[in-house]
Amino acid sequence: MDYVSALVPPVVMAVFFIGLIRVIVKTQGGANKAKEDAAVDAALARADSVRKATRDAEV
Repeated sequence: MDYVSALVPPVVMAVFFIGLIRVIVKTQGGANKAKEDAAVDAALARADSVRKATRDAEV
């Protein structure tokens, strides 16, 4: 019976880890991808405009 109690924690962790990976893979792409890409593009554009403004202010 000791072997069962020794194997339960790794098996439970493996099941939860596999579930986590499946959720991560399922949430990639689709409508979520478009929203994430738009958010990243907006952040990059904002950073670029700040960089240009500081560079223009120095000159």
